[in-house]
Amino acid sequence: MRTGRPLLAAAALAVLTTGTAYAFGPGSHKNPAPKPAAASARESCTADARFPKRQLRGVWISTVHNIDWPSRTGLSVDRQKAEYVALLDAAVKRRLNAVFVQVRPASDAIYSSPYEPWSVYLTGTAGKDPGWDPLPFLIDQAHKRGLEFHAWFNPYRAGYDDKVKKLPANHPARQHPDWVVKYDGKLYYNPGLPAVRDHVIKVITDVVRRYDIDGVHFDDYFYPYPGGGGKFDDAAAFTKYGNGKKLGDWRRANVNQLIAQVDKAVHGIKRYVKFGISPFGIWRNKSDDPTGSKTAGMSAYDSIYADARAWIKAGTVDYVMPQLYWPRGFKVADYRALVPWWADEVKGTGVDLYIGQALYRVGTRDDKAWTKPGELPAHLTFNRSYDQVNGDVYFSAKQLLTNPLGVMDRLARNQYPRPALLPLLKHRDHNAPAKPAAARASGTTISWKATQGARSYAVYQVPKQGSTCQPVDARSLVAVVTSPAYTAPAPGTYLVTSLDRLQNESKPTTVKITLT
Repeated sequence: MRTGRPLLAAAALAVLTTGTAYAFGPGSHKNPAPKPAAASARESCTADARFPKRQLRGVWISTVHNIDWPSRTGLSVDRQKAEYVALLDAAVKRRLNAVFVQVRPASDAIYSSPYEPWSVYLTGTAGKDPGWDPLPFLIDQAHKRGLEFHAWFNPYRAGYDDKVKKLPANHPARQHPDWVVKYDGKLYYNPGLPAVRDHVIKVITDVVRRYDIDGVHFDDYFYPYPGGGGKFDDAAAFTKYGNGKKLGDWRRANVNQLIAQVDKAVHGIKRYVKFGISPFGIWRNKSDDPTGSKTAGMSAYDSIYADARAWIKAGTVDYVMPQLYWPRGFKVADYRALVPWWADEVKGTGVDLYIGQALYRVGTRDDKAWTKPGELPAHLTFNRSYDQVNGDVYFSAKQLLTNPLGVMDRLARNQYPRPALLPLLKHRDHNAPAKPAAARASGTTISWKATQGARSYAVYQVPKQGSTCQPVDARSLVAVVTSPAYTAPAPGTYLVTSLDRLQNESKPTTVKITLT
């Protein structure tokens, strides 16, 4: 994920057509058309493709360069907390259900790390203790609002300039200068070194062990995007570890090995923690590989040595979230060409597919399509034709507050009119908790006994015409709550189910509200 996406937006075409990166930087499978509403009770409970019961709806919260949070360095703890809560509340208002928070922008930490220094984006001074550990608060506030929390790491970026001596004394790049490569004015860890992979694993597993995260997330940064810095100088490592491979194949193998190690390490500690990646939107072009997409832009496979197809086939990721930051009809990278390509890649693999959406481009003039409020919503409508697309994630969080062209309100009204449960990963545990017990109604307030193993609860309002079936689909879903109580909007029959942290769902408990 190019962590400076506003810069990428203005230069998207240049990146695609020339491979030049900018300074900062994610048929048979089609659904039939939804059936019209039917009169019978049985048909009224038929699933409607417009209202998926399970769908990831996420947003990236970027800390690098204070893009999203905190808004600037040096804020008080209370101000930092208030700003973060405002972002979460904006997400909940639009019925989102997940946040992807950048906890490691460049070998620094937005949390108390024993291995890397405090991030400059908290205090303005790299390595300076901000006086609190933000991560428990960030996680807790997300969970209180029913938002899944994914910790977003950048694996290889070591510094935003190449002056090693300017880094804090405890920075790994100062302690191990042989680990880094200077390229295009920045510092990168050398992906070809086993010691680098071991360090990245150590950093990530430390967070998995100590914090109650739901996922580990990588963006699109692996080997650096092509820039004006000449060659990436990893010749010594290639000579030592290349084992006769071609340079490109060796570099891809290095990335693949790290991803396989992360997958094994994370799930070895906490099986329920998800691991996924948001790759650049083009794997390869058809002109370079007949199995590639009908595009003509930069290839992640050839330019940054990121082989998403290999991760999918190996099953070393739980999901992929390609950054499809281009509009429909954009010749170099047409959204309508890329979605079906990625859908075919994950088909039958058990790897989930979510789409990275360019909320930050809405309302900009770098492409005429983004000046139209209907472009982004049309992406989600297009996605409905592909069973494999299980959700969308938006870059970035600050646009939840600015709501360019009113697009987030439009999405909430037309695309997300109901809450949604998170997708179930096919290869993870599927043992649902017990259904809620001792449910009762007092006035319009429904309450029940907290269920062991439940993190949240789904509440459904039974439609009058659907009382003969179990209407636990998205059209009946009125709320997902984290406490065992709900104030209903009207009298009627309600169903309540228990959800564990992976949102496996129990059988329903029925509660009737009758006002006299």
